[in-house]
Amino acid sequence: MEENLKARLEAMRQRLINIDQQLLDENTVNDFRLFRNLSKERSEIVPVLDLYDEYEKVTANLNDASAMRDDDDPDIAELGKNEVNSLSARQEKIIEEIKLELVPKDPNDDKNIVVEIRGAAGGDEANIFAGDLFRMYTKYAEANGWKIQMLDSNPSEAGGFSLVSFMIKGDQVYSKMKFESGAHRVQRVPKTEASGRIHTSTATVLVMPEVEEIDITINPADLDIGTFRCQGAGGQNVNKVESAVRIVHIPTGVTVYCQIEKSQMQNRELAMKMLRAKLQAQKQAEQDEKVGAERKLKLGTGERSEKIRTYNYPQ
Repeated sequence: MEENLKARLEAMRQRLINIDQQLLDENTVNDFRLFRNLSKERSEIVPVLDLYDEYEKVTANLNDASAMRDDDDPDIAELGKNEVNSLSARQEKIIEEIKLELVPKDPNDDKNIVVEIRGAAGGDEANIFAGDLFRMYTKYAEANGWKIQMLDSNPSEAGGFSLVSFMIKGDQVYSKMKFESGAHRVQRVPKTEASGRIHTSTATVLVMPEVEEIDITINPADLDIGTFRCQGAGGQNVNKVESAVRIVHIPTGVTVYCQIEKSQMQNRELAMKMLRAKLQAQKQAEQDEKVGAERKLKLGTGERSEKIRTYNYPQ
């Protein structure tokens, strides 16, 4: 192992000792943000040091096996030779695993996500496709042991959704879903097509990491909060209580809706989750100094020529 890598690992070992001491301090326990950040840093260091500990054990065993190769007993010498080959291979693999662990990670990788799917180019078929994508992600979440929480939906009369937004909660959700943002294209004969022609339609997917309340400051005076009756497909009212919530962030114009829950309080809480995620995505876009807003960069225009992937159905 290179000396600079070994020095870095030893520094991490000392850092872990310092973190453990800080986590026991009463001031740290009472500071939620500091406690959370230290706990997260600790969780990133421990797997690396576990590999380093294994490396040191393998190295010690390798030294013993090397000595066995020079034994006068040919059987012991052969055993030592085999051990050296096996341990050397493991030693090299551990070094590669350590280097991989040390690659800087996206700080959002372990976060839950807010997903927004919209039917784009293609009319009713695009909305139907948006529904197909929603079911696909639902099945993928179930396969990974993640949980789905609905936030909002606008069902289409032809099927699917013109808009559906939801949260996915679980381990490393953002790391596995972040590259789904963009336009998705489908080529197939729509259910609405009487002549059997193949159509191309698109739906857009926006994946945003969940943002905790302590991670972003929103001035209550900047919010225009309204309530309305929940609506079903076709616009009909599904209850007589104004439990649905609309929140407008006045400085940016970002608007979110939630009418999934029966309680206005729950809908407001979920709407705030969506708002925080969207405002953070917008802030990140500005920090990245990219042309256009985060939404445009991730979603494109929704035109058929822009796509994350194409779904071709056998005809």
